[in-house]
Amino acid sequence: MVLSTRSLSTSQKLINNCQVNVIRLPSGLRVVHQQVSTSSVVVADVWVDAGVTKEPRGWSGMAHFLEHMIFKGSVNVLPGEFDYVVENKGGCANAATSYDYAHFFLVTASQYLQETLPYLGEILLQAQIPDEEFYLERDVVLEELRASNDDYDWLALQCLSSLIYECHPYGCSVLGDEGSLLENTPNQMRCFHKTHYQPERMSVVLVGDIGEQEAIALVEDSFSSFGVRSECPPVSFECEPPMINVRRKQLFFPRLEQSRLIMGWSGPGIDNLEGAIALDLISMILTGGRTSRLVKNLREEKQLVLDISCDFSLQKDSSLFTISAYLYPQYLNEVENIIRQEIYNLQTLPIRPKELENYQRNLLHDYIFSTETPEQLAGLYGYYQVLKDAKLALQYPAILMSLGAEQLKCYASQYLCPEYYAVCEVHGDH
Repeated sequence: MVLSTRSLSTSQKLINNCQVNVIRLPSGLRVVHQQVSTSSVVVADVWVDAGVTKEPRGWSGMAHFLEHMIFKGSVNVLPGEFDYVVENKGGCANAATSYDYAHFFLVTASQYLQETLPYLGEILLQAQIPDEEFYLERDVVLEELRASNDDYDWLALQCLSSLIYECHPYGCSVLGDEGSLLENTPNQMRCFHKTHYQPERMSVVLVGDIGEQEAIALVEDSFSSFGVRSECPPVSFECEPPMINVRRKQLFFPRLEQSRLIMGWSGPGIDNLEGAIALDLISMILTGGRTSRLVKNLREEKQLVLDISCDFSLQKDSSLFTISAYLYPQYLNEVENIIRQEIYNLQTLPIRPKELENYQRNLLHDYIFSTETPEQLAGLYGYYQVLKDAKLALQYPAILMSLGAEQLKCYASQYLCPEYYAVCEVHGDH
């Protein structure tokens, strides 16, 4: 297919001609490096296999809380000193926690990386977690948790996740629960840190104006003093059984004008990347623009919804596929049935070649636009590295453009059942 070849060639050029390299240091720490000589900055992004899935029972919210405490410094770095050093050089830093990871990044001009990266290494490897700072910061984390209760979309998605994942930690809240946060102690957090912030669980991604040998030497120097190991209580969870019914829950919120309908399915994890990319493509076919199937049918023609969208989230063990509609409550049942019918159509009717090519091209362009800057590349490589392997990120375009209509039918049949799914209805409490 000429379109695919041209688009794939364009993608390969735009994501940079240099191959991303993954170097395993003797300590077990991995360095993910790509030189972008046209950039004047370097992004250092440290990914740690220490997300929600690593929290022992009763330690809910520990991974996210520790993210906050990392910035409280170490014996050698005072609270706020890391941010001061980075910002004083014109850079910026931030962090995030999710189910499969915690990550910490800084962006700085290339000439300042040698001065700033050692500070990031110090606070990550030698986090002090003082008692007084722990209890002060806990109030901040608790306030963040309480504020999330005002975000109806977040609550609805959390509800849906808990319906889909009854056994797996993917059904828990990244923010944790108030009871656990109030019971957990600084010693437990120190144990969590010393267990998981170890070299074999960490990857340092460096993308920008820095050569490979310089990058390796700087990482070896900045990430050499790991803390004494500890061992948290073991974490185990059962494999999530397939859904064999419709799992439904209704939520009622005050001052909500439009209802929401959110339907969800569990998809393949990183070990089936082709299946995951197929679902990503199916999400575009369903809601990727005005002429996509559900948008055209439900919003443009029948005007049963105010808006409708699909979201696909790739995770290590299992991905999450959701369809969300904003609508008036009298249309809930009709809209749900139309969505179910469209899922059935994907399983039984071949996708037209022109439709397939159009959405492959659109999704490929989205990929290209998401790999334009060192910040985007570092985030992409780090995410795939913590899931499995950074180099998988570069396979996305080729896998996407190789998918055919029959493969999409098979993956839709395997993962998107119109009879078995989770659904959350959100209504106004009038």
